[in-house]
Amino acid sequence: MKSAHLCVLLSVLSSASLPVHSFEPFTTTLVLGVGAALGRTIYNYLHESCDPKWIALNATGLEVDLERKLFGQHTASRIILKAVNGFMTNDNPRKPLVLSLHGWTGTGKNFVSQIIADNIYKEGMNSSFVHIFTSELHFPHASQFDTYKSQLQQWIKGNVTNCAHSMFIFDEMDKMHPGLIEGIKPYLDYYDKLDGVSYRKAIFIFLSNAGGESITQKALDFWKAGRDREEIQLEDLETLISRSVFNNKKSGLWHSSVIDKNLVDFFVPFLPLEYKHVVQCAMAEMKARGFRPDENVADLVARDAVYFPKSERVFSVKGCKTIASKVHYYR
Repeated sequence: MKSAHLCVLLSVLSSASLPVHSFEPFTTTLVLGVGAALGRTIYNYLHESCDPKWIALNATGLEVDLERKLFGQHTASRIILKAVNGFMTNDNPRKPLVLSLHGWTGTGKNFVSQIIADNIYKEGMNSSFVHIFTSELHFPHASQFDTYKSQLQQWIKGNVTNCAHSMFIFDEMDKMHPGLIEGIKPYLDYYDKLDGVSYRKAIFIFLSNAGGESITQKALDFWKAGRDREEIQLEDLETLISRSVFNNKKSGLWHSSVIDKNLVDFFVPFLPLEYKHVVQCAMAEMKARGFRPDENVADLVARDAVYFPKSERVFSVKGCKTIASKVHYYR
């Protein structure tokens, strides 16, 4: 389809390239202008650019993906859907969207980041406007903290200058040097512009295991009380998470004014996954690989997972983290 459209554009451009000597100066300028415009159209058709053709929220797609692909996270799904919808449909947001995702490994934090990117950027996570930072890869040495801080500030400023609708994902926040995120605090605040650059249309997503224990304990308390996990609401967890992260010296947001000044729009809890959710993950993995979903295989994968508390085996220790390799093993 793309090549067919390109042929049409090239044909039109070719027909516009008539001999220059047959035109008066004004006409020549007009034709060359048309040719240049068509050339830009072709370039923008083939190369990602910061415009609505490449960056636009697919609200229906986001809702469907959260409903069909993210398992056991009713609270997170609801928050993400409302937060992203509200932000992307606001032509003049007062500040960037800042989401802080918390929970144990394998509960879906990275996956949600991908879902958000896939439904905003045509190129998804491969978009040149989506930027991922991992603490151990990009900021490995505490002794170089000042250098990292300066580089991070320049990187964000340069990319937002290039495209206002840039997305920045910070993974492993619980392993990040406390204070590094403090360096970008002004970019998250309520400023129209900083040094001539507006950051209000950017999206910042923090991923962290910090707060996971508080979330898990709350889920366990609900289970012991015989209450359905679907009853757990944001208000049951948000304060617990923010306090846990703010007071945790291993958190990248330890004693951070980003929290103190209420610049995080939502602390999003990811609950520990149960056996039924691991089964759903296994079924989804088989479907994603082009296999016919097999409930027997999914059951074997789920049974092989490690659960806690040990006697009751309620929650999966690794969530759906190792499901892909387990599905391959049992098929």
